[in-house]
Amino acid sequence: MSKTIMAFDFGTKSIGSAIGQEITATASPLKAFQAKDGIPNWDDIEKQIKEWQPDLLVVGLPTDLYGEDLETITPKARKFANRLHGRFGLQVELHDERLSTTEARATIFEQGGYRALKKGHVDCQSAVVILQSWFEYH
Repeated sequence: MSKTIMAFDFGTKSIGSAIGQEITATASPLKAFQAKDGIPNWDDIEKQIKEWQPDLLVVGLPTDLYGEDLETITPKARKFANRLHGRFGLQVELHDERLSTTEARATIFEQGGYRALKKGHVDCQSAVVILQSWFEYH
């Protein structure tokens, strides 16, 4: 049976999200959630989780080019993943997200030019890149 998987691109000001199906291994952008120092409005995230009923959540883990933790953001992304699991009782996997933002910006630019590069679009496209990378890895 195919799983529905929701991915998050964690950021301290904005958290992008995407949804995908294991059977097709494709992902689509959903929405970006505003955050204050990495803390979203959990009610908004809960609404999205209730709407899509994912079987698994994937959170992009920000690291440097060598896969090492970044001092400030990596622990916050781990905390976000732990809170998702604690609040919603869903399995959460962390997935290396090196270069996802760069790739997302390139894709959006190809599709819509410079004006398409709004922050929320980039965060959601980053979540798509994270999820597609997760599919390729599994």
